[in-house]
Amino acid sequence: MSFRSFGPPGPPLNLRSVAADVPSFVLRCAFLAWVLLASDFTLGRAWGADAGGAGASPVRLTLLVLGDSLAAGYGVEESQAFPALLREKIDAAAIPFEVVNAGVSGDTTAGGLRRLNWLLRRPVDVVLVELGGNDGLRGMSPDATRSNLVAIVDGVRRKNPKVQIVLAGMQMPPNMGEDYGRRFAGIFPDVAREKGLVLVPHLLEGVGGRPELNLPDQIHPTPAGHVLVTSNVWQVLKPVLEAAAP
Repeated sequence: MSFRSFGPPGPPLNLRSVAADVPSFVLRCAFLAWVLLASDFTLGRAWGADAGGAGASPVRLTLLVLGDSLAAGYGVEESQAFPALLREKIDAAAIPFEVVNAGVSGDTTAGGLRRLNWLLRRPVDVVLVELGGNDGLRGMSPDATRSNLVAIVDGVRRKNPKVQIVLAGMQMPPNMGEDYGRRFAGIFPDVAREKGLVLVPHLLEGVGGRPELNLPDQIHPTPAGHVLVTSNVWQVLKPVLEAAAP
């Protein structure tokens, strides 16, 4: 924020010499107090004009992406990962949001829950929860994953009940077993229904299982894969951001 001056600058005011011309000590003090109050008033007008004037930057809300290696952009440039691509779409749509990418490679729902309070030290307006994939790949109990997701939602709402939460749905590859895959996939719609969340049905829709859209590990998307992931998220997230925008 810049400070605006009003009128051309003059010579600096020597308060001591001006006050010395006032014979009474009481009047001298009153005169100095008047000068200080006038200065404060002028400074306040200058800051206020800068904050609310035509050239002021619009207020930007915050989208927090709480995620794992998919959000962190494992194997690609940060600018190619879906949170950065979401930022581009937000800017192109002129929605007044900034994106805070809190993706950590290898993170689980338990890890996300542990660092939640630290992340919520700054105000947020919308939270996109992209966690659970590593839980599934490690064969963790779906009940534990579900419990952690519910605790994350409750933690966000304790901090600010008005925050909108979007939950990204996950699915497991077939090698994790049919029963486990079914139970795991059911976590996300169940939590969304129970807690009143907005659901991205399947984050990796159109990307998972397609070798050309994944890195050699067949888990993490290529840059082209992240473009599709962004599309999956954006069609759900955009109305949420627009509704939350001032």
